[in-house]
Amino acid sequence: MGRPERALLSREIIARAALALVDEHGPDGLTMRALAERLGVKAASLYNHVAGKDELLDALAELVNAEIDHAPLRPAAAGEGTRADWRTGVAEYARGYRRVFLRHPNTIALFARRRVEAERQLVGYDALLAALRRAGLPPADAAEAAAALDYLVLGSALETFTEGFTRPAEEYRPRYPDLADALSASATRGGGPGGLDERGFELALRLLLGGLVVEPD
Repeated sequence: MGRPERALLSREIIARAALALVDEHGPDGLTMRALAERLGVKAASLYNHVAGKDELLDALAELVNAEIDHAPLRPAAAGEGTRADWRTGVAEYARGYRRVFLRHPNTIALFARRRVEAERQLVGYDALLAALRRAGLPPADAAEAAAALDYLVLGSALETFTEGFTRPAEEYRPRYPDLADALSASATRGGGPGGLDERGFELALRLLLGGLVVEPD
């Protein structure tokens, strides 16, 4: 018997198609019917691999979180650094975490206020909390720092500061001179339209990590 022309469905194939739908059409574009049409199958076929929309979102979270690099959170090997380097590692992790959700900002609305169940999500939070604990943060402080990092990363990926100010800076000057001065001065620092957003994220990240008080060795 010859092999089927169409690739067999799997949970990962379905999740990848779901991610493409969300990236292209936003969170409201993800329906079981639209997903089945994209894959060229009947909707009933999907339920052999995902029990419903909730399980589909878990598969989607697994796929997106697989793109996040946890390597910066791993403990340094002997001779490669000290505990004092932990802020550098957490900052590098946070930048990579943000890059993933800048690629997939439409998924944030789907994951917000959902339980965390996908294995890669749980592994990621555990790795971050382990890094913060190794740095010397008490457990409760580590939890608060992880929450703050989530707010910063996901908030900055979902909404940008600069997209709220689309007019040339000088058009704001007659009524909002300080806004005009700030936008003009920021533009001279370069980086294009997203430069201010990047610098704002980096400032917030420095303030967050710099404000964490670790227990002495």
